[in-house]
Amino acid sequence: MKALHWKMSVILAVILLSLFSLYFTFEWYSKSPQEREKLEAMKQRPKHILNLGLDLRGGTHLLLELEIDKLDKNEKITDAMQRAIEIIRNRVDAYGIAETPIAKVGDRWISVDLPGISKTEQAEALIGKTAQLKFMLVNESTQAAKIQEEISKLNKPAIDKDGNIAPEIKKILPPNLTILKGKSDRETSDVKYYVLESKVEVTGAYLENARVETDAQFGMPNIAFSFNKEGGKLFEELTARNVERFLAIVLDDVVYTAPRIKTKITGGKGIIEGNFTMEEARDIALVLRSGALPAPVKIIEKRVVGPTLGQDSISKGVKASLIGFIAVVIFMIIYYRGGGFVADVALGLNFIILLAVLSYFNATLTLPGIAGMILSLAMAVDANVLILERMREELDLKKPIPIIISTAYEKAWSAIFDSNLTTWITSVFLFQFGSGPVKGFATTLTIGLVIGVFTSVFVTRTIYDFWLTSNPKKLSV
Repeated sequence: MKALHWKMSVILAVILLSLFSLYFTFEWYSKSPQEREKLEAMKQRPKHILNLGLDLRGGTHLLLELEIDKLDKNEKITDAMQRAIEIIRNRVDAYGIAETPIAKVGDRWISVDLPGISKTEQAEALIGKTAQLKFMLVNESTQAAKIQEEISKLNKPAIDKDGNIAPEIKKILPPNLTILKGKSDRETSDVKYYVLESKVEVTGAYLENARVETDAQFGMPNIAFSFNKEGGKLFEELTARNVERFLAIVLDDVVYTAPRIKTKITGGKGIIEGNFTMEEARDIALVLRSGALPAPVKIIEKRVVGPTLGQDSISKGVKASLIGFIAVVIFMIIYYRGGGFVADVALGLNFIILLAVLSYFNATLTLPGIAGMILSLAMAVDANVLILERMREELDLKKPIPIIISTAYEKAWSAIFDSNLTTWITSVFLFQFGSGPVKGFATTLTIGLVIGVFTSVFVTRTIYDFWLTSNPKKLSV
C-alpha cells in the first residue's frame, strides 16, 4: 500500500503539472489574433506555450543566399554563414516567432520559415534590413535658416527617393552641414526637413538593447534604448556639452524625432518618439537589436502559405486525429473490455502530458510533428496490447489474478522496451541529420515514446494495483 500511495502521488503530480502547463497555451489561443499581436509586440507573450508552425498558422518560407563575394577578406565562409544564421535567428526570435526552422542549405543558402507573416515585404524587411542609428545635432544658425527657406521654395522634394539632395540645395550646403528628411506623417504625407551638423556624435554601434514601451500619458508606442558602458559615457558627454540644443535621432537617414536636450543624460538610456504604430515600433526595435549581417542576403525563393490553408490543415488534422482516436478507444473497449478501458485512460493521459511537455519547452507544432505524436500514441497502444494479450495467456492457465497481472507486465516488458528503443534510436538519427519538418517529427516522436512508456506501463500498472486492493475475483480482458 505504501508503494501504491507513492505511485499514485507521482501520477497525480504529473497530471496537475501538465494541466498547469497547458493552461497558458489555452489562455493564449483563446485571445483574438489582434490581442496576441499586441502582446507579442510588447514582449508579453508567455514563455511556455505551444507554437503553431508555418503549415498550421500560415506564413512565408524563404530561401536566402549569402553574397559571399561581399564578405570581408579575413572572414571565412563557414563562420560568416554561422553568424548570418545566428543574426537571422535573433531577429526572428525577437519578432516573437519562437522555435522557427532556420537551417543551412548547401554552402551559401539559408532556409527560413516565418509562421504568421504572410506579407512578403514584411518578411524581406525582417530578414535583410540593417538599421543604422545615428545621433546628430540640429544646426540652428542663420545659415541653416537660409537653407530651410530655399527648401520651402522648391516645387519638388529636397531629397529624392534615392537619397540624393536637390542640386539647388546642394550648392548652398557647406561641408559641415547636411539635410535629412523627417518621418512623414501617415495621415497628411507631409515631410519636414532638418539641417544637421554632418558629424555623427554617437552611433547605434554602442547600442545594447532596444525595446517597445508605451507612453504613460497617451499609450503611444515608443522605442526605449540603452547603450553599453562606452556608449553611455559618450552619450553623457554629448548631452552635457549641448544642453538646450536639439538632438536628432536618425534611423536609416530619416529623422524620427529631434527633442531638446534639457539636461545631461546619465545612465546611457533614452527614448525614440515618432508617432509609431505598434508594428512599426516593434520592427524598428528589432532591427536595432539585431546588428548587421556579415554580408547582404538575397532571396532566391519565396513561398507563401495563407492562413486559410493553415486553418484547413488544422481542421482536417483535428478531424482525422479525433476519428482515429475514437476508433482506437472503441476498439480497445470492445475487444479488451475492462483492460481496454484502462488502456484508453492511459492513452488520454499520454496525449495530455505530451502536449504539456511541448508547451513547457515552447515547441513549434507542425503537421510532421503531429504525425510524430500520432505514431508515439500508436506505440503506447501497442504496448498495452502486448500487456493485455499476455494477461489473456496467463488467464487461460487459471493463475491467481495478482500473479496474472505481475507476470503479464514482466513478460511484455522486453518486447515493449525493444520496440521503443529501436524507434527512439531512429528518431535520434532523424533529428541529428534531418532538418525542418523532419526534426519536428523526430522531436515529438522522441518525447512521445518516453511518455508512452510511462503511461502504458507505470500508469496502467498502478491502476491495476489499486484495483487489486478491492480483492477482485475476476479479470476483464
